Amino acid sequence: MSGALLVAGTTSDAGKSVVTAGICRWLSRQGVRVAPFKAQNMSLNSFVTLDGAEIGRAQAMQAAACRIEPSAAMNPVLLKPGGDGRSQVVLRGRAVAEVSALDYRERKPALLEAALECLAELRAGYEVVVCEGAGSPAEINLRSGDIANMGLATAAGLPVVVVGDIDRGGVFAAMYGTQALLSAEDQAQLAGWVVNKFRGDARLLEPGLEMLRGLTGRPVLGVLPMLNGLWLDAEDSLALDARPGVLSGGAPVGREVLDVAVLRLPRLSNFTDVDALAQEPGVLVRFVTRPEELAGADALVLPGTRATVADLEWLRGRRLDRAVGAFAASGRSVLGVCGGYQMLGREISDRVESKAGDVPGLGLLPLRFDFAREKTLARPSGTVDGRPVLGYEIHHGVAEVEGGEPFIVDPRHGRPEDGCRVGSVWGTTWHGLLENDGFRRDWLRQAASAAGRDFRPAPDVSFAARREEQLDRLGDLVGEHMDTKALLRLIEDGVPRGLPFVPPGAPA
Repeated sequence: MSGALLVAGTTSDAGKSVVTAGICRWLSRQGVRVAPFKAQNMSLNSFVTLDGAEIGRAQAMQAAACRIEPSAAMNPVLLKPGGDGRSQVVLRGRAVAEVSALDYRERKPALLEAALECLAELRAGYEVVVCEGAGSPAEINLRSGDIANMGLATAAGLPVVVVGDIDRGGVFAAMYGTQALLSAEDQAQLAGWVVNKFRGDARLLEPGLEMLRGLTGRPVLGVLPMLNGLWLDAEDSLALDARPGVLSGGAPVGREVLDVAVLRLPRLSNFTDVDALAQEPGVLVRFVTRPEELAGADALVLPGTRATVADLEWLRGRRLDRAVGAFAASGRSVLGVCGGYQMLGREISDRVESKAGDVPGLGLLPLRFDFAREKTLARPSGTVDGRPVLGYEIHHGVAEVEGGEPFIVDPRHGRPEDGCRVGSVWGTTWHGLLENDGFRRDWLRQAASAAGRDFRPAPDVSFAARREEQLDRLGDLVGEHMDTKALLRLIEDGVPRGLPFVPPGAPA
C-alpha cells in the first residue's frame, strides 16, 4: 500500500483532528505503517519532539495514534498567535519570524514548498500519510495562498474527505456549500463526506444523505456518533467550550470532591497540561475568568500563555491578582506552569516578547524571569521526591530562583533541575509534569490536605493508559462507522476521475 489522504472540515472544530487520529489508529491496527501530517497549524498547544523540534500538540497525539514518535516533518508550519496581532512562525520545528497576517501571506509560496518537501519525506518513509486540513477549504478569501487545504491537495494530488459537525446544525448546507464554492480544479480532488457527532438512529439521516449524494456526486463515507467523554489534545481554545466542569474521571475515592480551578487566560497555551487532572476520579477541573469563581476552589492552576506580560495585565485588570494572592495566603495549593510560573515570580524582565522591560510579578515565588530571544525546546527528565518524572519545555528565557525549594532534581548529580516551591505555591517551566502519575497523585494529595478535603487520589490511574483508551475509541469509531473499503480505495488509487462539478464554483 502506498498513498495519502487529506481530511478537511466544513468549519474549525468539526472533528478533523479526531477523524485523522481515528483513521491513523485504524490503519495502524491493520499493520500499516502510517504517519500524520498537517502542513499549517495555528495553535497555542504545542509539543517538543525528541530532537528538540516544536510541532502542534494535535500532531503529536496523531503520531501516538500511529504508534510512532512525532517529528518536525509532521507539522512543518506552526503559527502561534501573540498578544499584538502578530504570530510567531515555527518552520520545521524552529521559530523563524514574528509576522502580521499580511506579512505572512507573502511567505506562503516558500512555506508551501517546505510543506510539500515534508510530505514527500513522510510518503517516502511510510506506507500511508493521513493529512489534516486547517479551518475550512471553502475560505475563498484565502484560497490563493492556501497551503493546508485545497492548495496542498491539488499540488500533491491528494483525495479529500470533508468532515461536517451535525451537532451544530446545518451540516448538509455546509457540505453542499463547501463544494459549490470550490473551483473545478479543487472539486476534482473532493472525494467524499463524513458526518460527525451524530446523536440518534443513523437511519433517520438516510433521506438527507441520499440527497447529498445526488446533489454532489460524492459518497458519504460514514456517520460517526457523538462520543461522550472524549478528550484528546486539542488545537485551540474552541475546544474548551466543549469541556464543562465535569467529573470525567468518575466518583471520588474519598468522601469529597477536589475542585481545581484553572485560569482561562486570553492567550492560554498548552491547556492540555490539566487533562491529566481531569482523568482522576473525584477531581473537578473548571476554567475560570473572575475572582468570585475562586471562592469554592480547593486548588488553583496558572497555565501557560503565549503572552505572559499581556495576560498578567489582563489578570490585574480583573483584580484576579488579588484573588490569586488571597488564595495562596489561605494555604490552598497553587501551581504555575511555564507562563503561569513566570507570573508567580517577583519580576519579569521582558525586552523580547512584549518589550515591556521590567514588570512586577505576583510575588508569590522568589524568582525573576528573564526573557531571551532564543527559545528553549527540550524534553528533560528528573526526579521529584525520588520519583522519576518527564516533561517538555517551550519558553523564552531563564528563571533566576533566589530561594524556595527546587522540587525537580537531576538524579545523576543531585542538583536542582527545575521548579520552585514555597509552602503550597509551586511553579515549573515543564509542561506535561502532571502526566507523571506519581507526581500527580502526590500533588493532589497535598492539595487536598491543604484544603482540608477528605479526598484521596486513586492508586491505579495511568494517564498514558487512559490516552491509549481514547485513541482506541477513535480506531473503533472509524472501523465500525466508516466505509473502510472505500477509504482504502481512495488511499491506494486516489480520487476517482469524472466526478461532477457543482456550480457556481469559486468566484473568478
